[in-house]
Amino acid sequence: MGEVREMSNSTTSLRLADVAEAAGVSLATASRSLRGLTGVSDEVAARVRKVAEDMGYVVNTHAQSLAGGATSIAGLIVHQIDDPYFTEIAAGVVHAAEERGLIVQVAHSGRDPQRELRQLRSLAAQRARAIIVAGSGYVDAHLEAEARRLLATYERNGGRAAVIGRHQLGVDALLPDNRGAALAVARHLVELGHTDVTILSGPETLTTVQDRLGGAVQVFAEEGVRHHVVATDFTAAGAGPAAVQALQAWPETTAVLALNDSMAIATLVALRRSGISVPGDVSVAGFDDVAVAELLFPSLTTARLPLAEMGREALDLATRPAASRPRRKTVAAQLMRRESTAPPRSDGPLRVRTASAS
Repeated sequence: MGEVREMSNSTTSLRLADVAEAAGVSLATASRSLRGLTGVSDEVAARVRKVAEDMGYVVNTHAQSLAGGATSIAGLIVHQIDDPYFTEIAAGVVHAAEERGLIVQVAHSGRDPQRELRQLRSLAAQRARAIIVAGSGYVDAHLEAEARRLLATYERNGGRAAVIGRHQLGVDALLPDNRGAALAVARHLVELGHTDVTILSGPETLTTVQDRLGGAVQVFAEEGVRHHVVATDFTAAGAGPAAVQALQAWPETTAVLALNDSMAIATLVALRRSGISVPGDVSVAGFDDVAVAELLFPSLTTARLPLAEMGREALDLATRPAASRPRRKTVAAQLMRRESTAPPRSDGPLRVRTASAS
């Protein structure tokens, strides 16, 4: 980790020791709190940061960079590194970083806002040249407020940041058209003739879930399509069992719409193990068009987002000089019609057996 340095507008610079004394903590605890490191409780770290802010002490994480000693780190924070959506974004970031002589440091937040904040502080303390945050924002603006403040301070100190899928962080942003993608996929199912659909959703605290679910429900409501919404954790792990249980509860279902491809792929596997044919018995559709989607059997109908290109563009934004206002670019989705969707079966309700263990 880089040295924690301080600056002050007064003639006598504040020292880290002054902050530690005022906060009633050790010098080591004060340092760890301001650098975003583990080993300090959230309550203590927040108190130290508040004391430092009140005293006018600023952690100048970019002093060495401005003096010509810039680090070669580009930080990337994702929700879930083993999700193909984030893996492909990361690949785009890495390839673009290599062209610029940068090394990408990847952090996994697990969709935990507090964990994400710790990672932002740590990357800033390491004097990362750029920070990219990829993944859904939170519906509750209060959960975004501290991240927005941290990024504003980071950029004032000379850093650059960009986000993918975050609306409220006040930096350059690539914004996937999640609602438009949902409208397209839902209309595709309607056009095929489906009138009974199960939606595998995720936490409604996430803006991506809210946008995708809202778009799909809008189409189904307008077209008189019966639909059931099943809440999951937005990962593959819970999607397969949820899909089988949904079909047991609502055997009239003829299509399953999963709000991301990881869940859709897990659904394909679970239905096959339960003896359910896709798309003969049930159609399945997803979102994102991860690389494996086209290679599956059956290949997956989904809404395509250019994931690797989004990663590349995000790094490009984060290595450009700052604009007078944050740049915002909407990324359109494209419907990919493949083998996993077809007109609905006509032989009545399903008989679903429990999927066998893998």
